[in-house]
Amino acid sequence: MIAFVSGTVAALAPDAAVVEVGGVGMAVQCTPNTLSTLRMGRPAKLHTSLVVREDSLTLYGFADDDERQVFELLQTASGVGPRLAQAMLAVHSPDALRRAVATGDEKALTAVPGIGKKGAQKLLLELKDRLGAPIGAPAVGAPVSSGWRDQLHAALIGLGYATREADEAVAAVAPQAEAAEGTPQVGQLLKAALQTLNRAR
Repeated sequence: MIAFVSGTVAALAPDAAVVEVGGVGMAVQCTPNTLSTLRMGRPAKLHTSLVVREDSLTLYGFADDDERQVFELLQTASGVGPRLAQAMLAVHSPDALRRAVATGDEKALTAVPGIGKKGAQKLLLELKDRLGAPIGAPAVGAPVSSGWRDQLHAALIGLGYATREADEAVAAVAPQAEAAEGTPQVGQLLKAALQTLNRAR
């Protein structure tokens, strides 16, 4: 079991990072929120979960240990593999998922790509006693409404985009952020921003 990787960020992609550890580049699958905390050429520490399959070894990385634990607990539910668990954490912080399960918030789970109404109902039943109670304070990496522009801009710069491109992408997703109910999710906005940048290229 690889509990964490610590080293220099050698590469960043929309869904992964490469961390150089002792001369070896470790490819780590990450959520947009986690990626937004990383910078090229800077030291980083990611808490990790190794998923072993017959034909692959995949390392999933997280900003903190709480996120990693929730990732592993989500997979104890039937039908939830690492990709779906990661998608759930890309849309919701660990504490938001705990709140959704504790309050039976079906709508919050169906906001995750790949989860329909029946799947959400099943997950709420299966996860009810597994995730624990919400902690209350926003989890590390959870979006902050007043700073979503800064967070998004920093994430795009960290992925290697020019300041002008980052400015344009932030402006392009601003209507989506302002239309969102409650706090804008930086992870979702990053995905939308990357789509606009890919179309522009």
